[in-house]
Amino acid sequence: MVLSAIALCFGLTALRYPIGSFAHAGAGLFPLIISSLLLLIGLLTLVKAWFEPATPLHFAWRNIGIILLALVAFVVAAKVASMILGIVLLVMIASLAATSYSWKRVLATSVALVAIALAFQMLLGLNLQVI
Repeated sequence: MVLSAIALCFGLTALRYPIGSFAHAGAGLFPLIISSLLLLIGLLTLVKAWFEPATPLHFAWRNIGIILLALVAFVVAAKVASMILGIVLLVMIASLAATSYSWKRVLATSVALVAIALAFQMLLGLNLQVI
């Protein structure tokens, strides 16, 4: 219900901007598409939840703390050193929250995320301080 409300707010706000067409997109087209998809997902989730029995939520506070620590380490390392070091630290620390730790999985995930960051920097021209 919260997701649907947030999507509705962003969708209505996007209508204030020119929508344009797919050939000549306006400023409001992309937010309208994303908020429409989020609204659809939220409504489908509501319908599904209506027919299923309620289950209590279990919070793994240790894992939540590890993920928050990983995010803080990423921000600090990216600010002080480089984004590559931040990505590697993020993956290494966040992997501690998994049920099993594998350095091969950490290495593969780090390489993939660094490649994606480099691709964003080079192909899209984003101003990311990767190195």
